[in-house]
Amino acid sequence: MTLELKPEIEALIQKQLQSGAFSSAEEVIERALEFLSAEEDWLADNREQIAAQIQEGWDEAQRGELTDGDNVRAEMQRFKEDWKKQRRSA
Repeated sequence: MTLELKPEIEALIQKQLQSGAFSSAEEVIERALEFLSAEEDWLADNREQIAAQIQEGWDEAQRGELTDGDNVRAEMQRFKEDWKKQRRSA
């Protein structure tokens, strides 16, 4: 298979190769696809929960119960870090 990549994607691959974490472009792409697949699996597994949380947030906003944006971003970052830890230990 031959692929034509945008220059910015090639630059990202080169950056990963220069970091020493990968030994080939194929390895970088393989890892990226593994992460993409894991993310898609997580979204599929949690779709109902995500929809319920969105609805809950919408309902709260309609009632004027809004949360500060900085607090939301910090909570989302913690959630993401916890999720990554769980995926690594699985």
